[in-house]
Amino acid sequence: MRAIRTRSQDKILNLLKNIKQGISAQDIYVELRNRNQSMGLATVYRSLEALKMEGLVQIRTLANGEALYSLAQQDKHHLTCLQCGVSIPINQCPVHDLEEKLQEKHKFKIFYHTLEFFGLCTQCQNNQAAEVSE
Repeated sequence: MRAIRTRSQDKILNLLKNIKQGISAQDIYVELRNRNQSMGLATVYRSLEALKMEGLVQIRTLANGEALYSLAQQDKHHLTCLQCGVSIPINQCPVHDLEEKLQEKHKFKIFYHTLEFFGLCTQCQNNQAAEVSE
C-alpha cells in the first residue's frame, strides 16, 4: 500500500530524480529555493525521513559525517579514502545472496543496502610514502 505523500515530499522526489546523485539535505534546501519551490529546512529533513521510511530514499553517510540522499533505486557500494574523501563506486555486489537469505530467515523487508570500504586511495598512499621518505 502506497503512503500518501505531501507536496514537499513530491518536490524532493522530483528533485532527486533530476539530480541522479547523492545530495545533502542542505543542498536540497538550496536547490529547491533556486527553483522557486522553497520550503523550510526542517520540512526538508522531515520529508526525507518519511521518504526513507517508505523505502524511496536512501542515505549514505560519508567519512566526514555528511549524509547524502538519493533515490533508492539500486544498491550503492564504494571505496572511500579517509584522507582526501574521494569515493570510488564499486559496480559488483558481493552480498545480494546474503540479502535474500536474511530477508527469508528473519522475514525482514529490505529496501536497499550499502557497502563501503574505508582506506587510502592511490594518490594519498603515494603522498604518505613520499612524506615518509623525506
